[in-house]
Amino acid sequence: MRFARVRTDRGPAPAMWRDEAWAEVDSILVPVPRLTGRTWPVSSALAAPCAPTLIVGMSANGTPEARDVPARSFLKSPRTVIGPRAAILADPAVGALAIEGELAVVIGVESRHLTPQNALDAVLGYTIANDVTAVDQIAGDPTFTHGKNGDGFTPLGPWIETDLDPTSLAIEVAVDGAVVATGSTADLGRAVADVLVYVTSVMTLGPGDIVLTGCPGSTAPISAGQSASIRIAGLGELVNHVTPSSPPRDDDRQESR
Repeated sequence: MRFARVRTDRGPAPAMWRDEAWAEVDSILVPVPRLTGRTWPVSSALAAPCAPTLIVGMSANGTPEARDVPARSFLKSPRTVIGPRAAILADPAVGALAIEGELAVVIGVESRHLTPQNALDAVLGYTIANDVTAVDQIAGDPTFTHGKNGDGFTPLGPWIETDLDPTSLAIEVAVDGAVVATGSTADLGRAVADVLVYVTSVMTLGPGDIVLTGCPGSTAPISAGQSASIRIAGLGELVNHVTPSSPPRDDDRQESR
């Protein structure tokens, strides 16, 4: 099943893909979403597919060797979330930026102390994430707070896919249309289930929360004026433009509502 949030004049509306169109539902975070009767065409503009309360990222999980060292994670503000085509804001004060194409796990139920056997049962589905990073800020900030929380630093989308095997998905990163990096979820040090076991040993995850699984070489530098494109097999393409820092537009504020 495929879920998204469609941009409307009343804010993002939850929808499911049905009969070659987006059909509004009461919620994507319930066991059986109910149709409302409203529909939108496939060409409709999409917002971020969910509005998480919590975003957890995995650091140093991008290579098989990562399994040999203790797991580490960091937090990102939900206010960093934007949807497809929205702007990543480049603040000159934070220095150089990099984009990171990652598989994002969308949590479906409240979860604590998951096990390898039940971890995937807690997953609603998967979407694409661009874990934007202010790379010059990372060395002096072990919590990643300064480097990971700029405006627009967590693009998500374009939709959530519930029927997807996350084991070995190809990731492709392009800047201004040219492919500059590739990777695969098969190269992550800890697979999705292991990541969820680790994260829920530390904190509770709730419906709609996001876990970023790590960057398996799918990263590239980017500057203001350029366009970032992340493709993951089965999940489509997430495109965002980088613009100089400026006050957020009203439609950008809606992404976190």
